[in-house]
Amino acid sequence: MNSSINFTSGSLMYTKKLADKVAIVTGGGQGVGLGIARSLATEGACLVLTGRTQSKLTQAAEEMSALGSQVLVVPGDTRNRADAARTVELAIERFGRVDALVNNAQSSNPGVPLESVTDDDWTNTLESGLYGTLYLMQAVLPHMKAQGRGAIVNFGSRTGIEGLKGFGAYAATKEGIRGLSRVAAREWGAYGITVNVICPAALTPAAEAYLEANPQERTRYLSEIALGRFGDPELDIGRTVAFLCSDDANFITGQTISVDGGQSML
Repeated sequence: MNSSINFTSGSLMYTKKLADKVAIVTGGGQGVGLGIARSLATEGACLVLTGRTQSKLTQAAEEMSALGSQVLVVPGDTRNRADAARTVELAIERFGRVDALVNNAQSSNPGVPLESVTDDDWTNTLESGLYGTLYLMQAVLPHMKAQGRGAIVNFGSRTGIEGLKGFGAYAATKEGIRGLSRVAAREWGAYGITVNVICPAALTPAAEAYLEANPQERTRYLSEIALGRFGDPELDIGRTVAFLCSDDANFITGQTISVDGGQSML
């Protein structure tokens, strides 16, 4: 397989960073996951898109195929270990390898005071995020280990780092993911596997709905962002993920990267 693809536009030559690489994206049918899929496809990656809604995945796959990407759709629930194993097995069956794993999928119920968090809120948020991230990481490990390389990108949140009100279950889940990622980076670095975390500030349909229901939050959030705007799922978040999945980031691991326009400065 070719390691890169060059094409010329005018006098410029561009090399696709992820040509012939295979990436799994959870929650790849909507929101940030869809933006990430677009960016990875643009950079030449073959994609495995997984999520709970078949129709959204199918629509996303059609779009990615139009961008020139080979796409496999695997409906599944990140809360289910068997679904995680099946996703990786089908990826190997179709493409023969997995070079990158992007654990984006996450369910949550924002705006709930900690004293009002129910068992269902807690379980759904924790299992869809922390458990799902662990299940997929464990499923890809043997294959990345055999390859001697791989990139894993997980998702944290400013809500956990700063302890924002109304995000108890979500904040706990995202901090759990950050801790898990650091341990994996330590343990799996010997196999050439990088593990990093992104904390995004992206304007997705779900975020838009929350901000419309809480207009004061929109004003406050924007006032905190140095660049004065929310991130774009593809052009801002997706491009950062593509970089971390590329060979350009082979010496970056165990890091938390805030892709939020300067809302948080660690």
